Amino acid sequence: MTPQRRTFLMAGVAAAAAAAGAWLSWRRIAPQPVLSGAEAAFWAGTFEGPNGEALNLAAMRGRPLLVNFWATWCPPCVEELPLLNAFNTANAPQGWQVLGLAVDQPSAVRGFLQKLPLNFPVGMAGFAGTELSRSLGNPSGSLPYTVVFGAEGTVLHRKIGKVSENDLAQWAQLG
Repeated sequence: MTPQRRTFLMAGVAAAAAAAGAWLSWRRIAPQPVLSGAEAAFWAGTFEGPNGEALNLAAMRGRPLLVNFWATWCPPCVEELPLLNAFNTANAPQGWQVLGLAVDQPSAVRGFLQKLPLNFPVGMAGFAGTELSRSLGNPSGSLPYTVVFGAEGTVLHRKIGKVSENDLAQWAQLG
């Protein structure tokens, strides 16, 4: 085999390996299908708020709902909370609701909310929130994770990672 042909062959093998790695990485972080029964289980759920108040998800059904899984120890989660606050303020008159589900310790969330109050409800999902997010299409349980439900209660959109203003503007059109 000539040196030129060997170089060409090695470059082809490297390109194939890079493509396979990129595909596996994308597959690991891309939202997966919502598990059968996950939407119904979500709407049947209840969470405790930071101060012990009950958050009944069935009461939120019938209007568009943006659910954000977050934690105080997650920098991208903390960075996107002001955007979600602004989205809630701007879109509540059109019927939108926002719910934060904290995958965290209640004491950490309470302390955080004293520094950055949110104008939408927060539920204490704890570490069980990771499993809930997985059932709603988050294969790795990564944070932040956002799910958009339509007024009829079905999942319309999901995003792994920090939301952008563009994401929120597109989702607002769904409601």
